[in-house]
Amino acid sequence: HTDLIYNVGWNRNGSLLVTTCKDKKVRVIDPRKQQIIAEKTKPHDGTRPIRAIFVADGKIFTTGFSRMSERQLGLWDLNNFEEPIALQEMDTSNGVLLPFYDADSSIVYLCGKGDSSIRYFEITDEAPYVHYLNTYSSKEPQRGMGFMPKRGLDVSKCEIARFFKLHERKCEPIVMTVPRKSDLFQDDLYPDTPGPEPALEADEWLSGKDAEPILISLRDGYVPIKNRELKVVKKNILDSKPPPGPRRSHSTCDSDFSQPALEEVLEEIRALKETVQAQEKRISDLENKLCQFTNGTD
Repeated sequence: HTDLIYNVGWNRNGSLLVTTCKDKKVRVIDPRKQQIIAEKTKPHDGTRPIRAIFVADGKIFTTGFSRMSERQLGLWDLNNFEEPIALQEMDTSNGVLLPFYDADSSIVYLCGKGDSSIRYFEITDEAPYVHYLNTYSSKEPQRGMGFMPKRGLDVSKCEIARFFKLHERKCEPIVMTVPRKSDLFQDDLYPDTPGPEPALEADEWLSGKDAEPILISLRDGYVPIKNRELKVVKKNILDSKPPPGPRRSHSTCDSDFSQPALEEVLEEIRALKETVQAQEKRISDLENKLCQFTNGTD
């Protein structure tokens, strides 16, 4: 990237990244090959920030501004990045639209900074492809918005989305439900959804393997699995030493413990300390890089 990165988003199986940048480009990147798979310059003609996320079937949903500063939303096909599948103008507000996508229902929620409303649209395979559904309105403007994962919703109340609206001095939960008369589990509202269990280990992903998320049912509500225990095996430098012989008197042991053997143990301890210090420095450097990367994507 040649300038400030506005946002980064993964596709469903974690094989690609989509990024938006201050240089007015949307890039699709293979992080393992460190290659740009596709690139689109100025998907929206305005000068204000752009946002992009992956949606169903590998398509990309963007929000931005027109040359006349009208807020826009766009839908793009990764295989034909030149022209949008759909491009709609919304209003003339100057707040950046933050998109949140529910893959289970193919609904995109748009929350604008400084707005007091949330608009939501359904993405389908039929024209006009992005269908307006409704608008949630409130009295106070939002400074930011968070989105609850599907497995955190209350299925007994037919809750389909939950946002956390950031005010100046508080955080307000906003719950969206679908009214149903039946108390039974609503299969149409809650298809199997990605769970917390990883489909691949890190070394498998780095080797080039792809896998779709492991799905779970919400029929009985989400029950967290027990966190996997991470076992760290520390190698003891004394493990390589031969087993001790029969116990002897203190004076005999002192006389048999030669100076060269003592120096060898001390040298190994010094080497171990140097290794630990090097690892601590590396961890600190990685944490600093992660903080810089996180600050750049806010």
